[in-house]
Amino acid sequence: MYMTNTDLNKQFARHELLEKINALRQEVGKVIVGQEQLVERLILALICRSHVLIEGIPGLAKTLTVNTLSRALGLAFSRIQFTPDLLPGDVTGTMIYNPASGQFLSEKGPVFANIVLADEINRSPAKVQSALLEAMQEKQVTLGKEVMPLPRPFLVLATQNPVEQEGTYPLPEAQVDRFMFKLKVEYPSFDDELEVMRRMSRPASTVTVNEVLSREDLDTLSEQIDSVYIDPGLEQYIVHLICATRDPGQYGIDINELIRFGASPRATINLALASRAMAVVQGRDFVLPEDVRALAPDVLRHRLAMSYKAEARGISSDQLIEMILETVAIPNH
Repeated sequence: MYMTNTDLNKQFARHELLEKINALRQEVGKVIVGQEQLVERLILALICRSHVLIEGIPGLAKTLTVNTLSRALGLAFSRIQFTPDLLPGDVTGTMIYNPASGQFLSEKGPVFANIVLADEINRSPAKVQSALLEAMQEKQVTLGKEVMPLPRPFLVLATQNPVEQEGTYPLPEAQVDRFMFKLKVEYPSFDDELEVMRRMSRPASTVTVNEVLSREDLDTLSEQIDSVYIDPGLEQYIVHLICATRDPGQYGIDINELIRFGASPRATINLALASRAMAVVQGRDFVLPEDVRALAPDVLRHRLAMSYKAEARGISSDQLIEMILETVAIPNH
């Protein structure tokens, strides 16, 4: 058995893209210490053209990570600070009357960028949060009678603080479901925090972040997802995982009273899509069960509606997801 020139060219192109992905991680690492999983998940979301909700207490470099990643990709970046007095037009834009011409003109808002950082998204009421719904789902914005497409790629990366409840507004469930991942950013390790202190406890640094991955490269990586093979048994495993969140009793998991409702079909789609993207960034053309298991918590944790009983007991969605992963059997190959 031998490889044709076409196969060799594909293999070379794949190797070249993997080198660029590694270079992207290194560029982000110039500024960000640790947070490797956060960076990896953001790269997966970029390839999948999907949105990410990032949860963590202030000071864990969530905003800095997103900003640095956009610089390394050479993409247009926009940051929207969500506050209680923010208006929908401050996000999407508005129609402005021009007295000279007697016409209304469209004034685009900050949502017209490749990467939009919705900082502390839960500090604005639902009418502002919902202003992003059309943009996130349809990749377009309607101002007056005009429908304007958003630039490609378009991703919303939203952050929220899990600690403070005063002056915050829970995200509508329909909007939460549109995020591919909900990522939890934890405290850094001792060694990472020591390195952060050494880097940051000095006058402002002049670290230059170079563009190492182009839009064309992102498009190529996205196209490669279609050629990634996923075994039919693994496809069924994904569906079983999602079904176990809706009817856990059917799988012998006694947690029905802890869940108000389970994950939607978007979870099934996103878990399969993210698993394929994981294979791409690791240089494989097939999905492993480990890909599915590693990504399941990030895809599912925001899609499980916990009951009051679960909240009273201090049980998190992550704990229930772990029970499901331990119970639902991985298919044999």
